[in-house]
Amino acid sequence: MALGYVTFITIATVCTGVTATCALCVRASALPRTIAELEDRGRSIAPYLGVTLLVLLVKRWTHYRRLELSYALDWDITAEIYAVEGSFVAGLQSIVPDALIGFFSAMYMFGFPYLLVSALVLYFLLGTQRRFKQLLVAYALNTLVGSVFYTLFVAYGPRNHLSTVNGLMYEFYPQTQELTAEVSANTNVFPSLHTSLAVIVALFAWRSRREYPRWFPIASVVATLVVFSTMYLGIHWLIDVVAGVVLGIWCVLTAERLVARAEGEPVSTSDDRETGLTTETND
Repeated sequence: MALGYVTFITIATVCTGVTATCALCVRASALPRTIAELEDRGRSIAPYLGVTLLVLLVKRWTHYRRLELSYALDWDITAEIYAVEGSFVAGLQSIVPDALIGFFSAMYMFGFPYLLVSALVLYFLLGTQRRFKQLLVAYALNTLVGSVFYTLFVAYGPRNHLSTVNGLMYEFYPQTQELTAEVSANTNVFPSLHTSLAVIVALFAWRSRREYPRWFPIASVVATLVVFSTMYLGIHWLIDVVAGVVLGIWCVLTAERLVARAEGEPVSTSDDRETGLTTETND
């Protein structure tokens, strides 16, 4: 019952947020144009959507098998992470007021899926599907690399390793534990995929700030709060977050190049000076 309730609340919150974001960021002409071009756009994105869904399904189907393999390998790097980082997360929890536990729990549970879904909807509503394709590929790459790391390495988060760190979200909102347990395990912390995916969305928002000038500040603020929440709630180490940032940047760079090659488009350097991050393919 708790799982169904939390799932319903999450879906309702995300749908509300996406609708509000579209109302704020999208031109009125975008929706009728998208409807008129729906069939063509569907054919264009079908291969990318199919591959991404396949990656997600395989990840889901192999979840418990990969956990078994991970435990069998028993490459536990938790102590090494703690030796490098120390009690950073404990210190973080000690200086942030307890009154903010609910807020950061909401950012972790609802702000994160809001970012992922909003980005997909916004880029599907653009005239060109290039960014939508790139985003799908970035999501798929993130899932693949994250699954490999989670299988190879056992790493417990600070809330499971340190008595001085509390699992604040699960204490404040225990119903959320059922939902998170369905998609992850308490040994899946290095790297932080909440961080990497939030970084991916923020980078795409930066790249599309001309098309969606209001989306970039929204995405960057929510992404920052999501990343911070992963540490404050005791779920991830700072090292997990740093690794997540690196993974997110790599996924964006690689996705752009893969889509350019798949579409047979030349790689242009025109956007390098604008972003300082990567090359961009022409429309």
